[in-house]
Amino acid sequence: MLKNTLNIEEKIIFDEPMKNHTTFKIGGKADEFIVVNSEEELKQATKYAKEKKIPIYIIGNGSNLLVTDKGIRGLVIKINIQNLKIEKNEKEVQVTVGAGYKMMGLGIKLATQEITGFEELSGVPGTIGGAIYMNAGAYGKEIKDVVISTKCMDLEGNIFKLSNKEQEFEYRTSIFQKKNYIVLETTLKLEHGEKQKIENKMNEYLNSRKEKQPLELPSAGSSFKRQEGIITAKLIDECGLKGFKIGGAKISEKHAGFIVNYDNATAEDVLNLVKYVKEKVYEKHGVKIEEEIKIIGEK
Repeated sequence: MLKNTLNIEEKIIFDEPMKNHTTFKIGGKADEFIVVNSEEELKQATKYAKEKKIPIYIIGNGSNLLVTDKGIRGLVIKINIQNLKIEKNEKEVQVTVGAGYKMMGLGIKLATQEITGFEELSGVPGTIGGAIYMNAGAYGKEIKDVVISTKCMDLEGNIFKLSNKEQEFEYRTSIFQKKNYIVLETTLKLEHGEKQKIENKMNEYLNSRKEKQPLELPSAGSSFKRQEGIITAKLIDECGLKGFKIGGAKISEKHAGFIVNYDNATAEDVLNLVKYVKEKVYEKHGVKIEEEIKIIGEK
């Protein structure tokens, strides 16, 4: 047991810049940082943090994350569990995939195996674990629509499975945001399909993203949540805020729902811009909008 702990300690990086681990390319340093590639490494890392009495922060690809300029006090654990198992019968396909697997990578793999039902989600930036945590969605489909069950771990090292219902999926949230459960892997229910049709759909969604979203600049994806019957980006656009800048952060000219890092933005730039946009939308439309970005780190 001591040997495992020492191995984990050898893998820990101190004062790691979090801008290297978020798609926003923003963020101060984490006191301690580790990439875990297996359940056992994750158990050892959480045990290490417990023994040192330091907080734990779990990340995937950092695609929906803003880390504050002061950084993170504690241990950041980046989940890189990459297992993949595909089981087929005549009627359906079940795919069990590790939390660290990239959504795009999975989409491509499924296409080669002639498995359909994931095309809409394949362009979502980030990992399977992050998608489960956020109940990520695109083009009318959410991850909850294809999840059967998810294997997870609590901070005590207990491993268990949750059914779809037990994961309490709602718009951009799940039980994983309410409890300290860490996603290890999830099992998806998909279908047999035709490779060409699957690839055509994936390309269609990818081209739509390229056309409508500012993929050429660092961002954390859609910055603001949508609301019932309201297109949030339209409200922001109607306030004349496309292209509006604070420091190195600005509202994308291509899509008003995206804040982009166009010139070495700080987290403070982004937070000030979020605050300004919320105020302007409320002034003009009387609607309170919420950010979709998750903010972590010392304030």
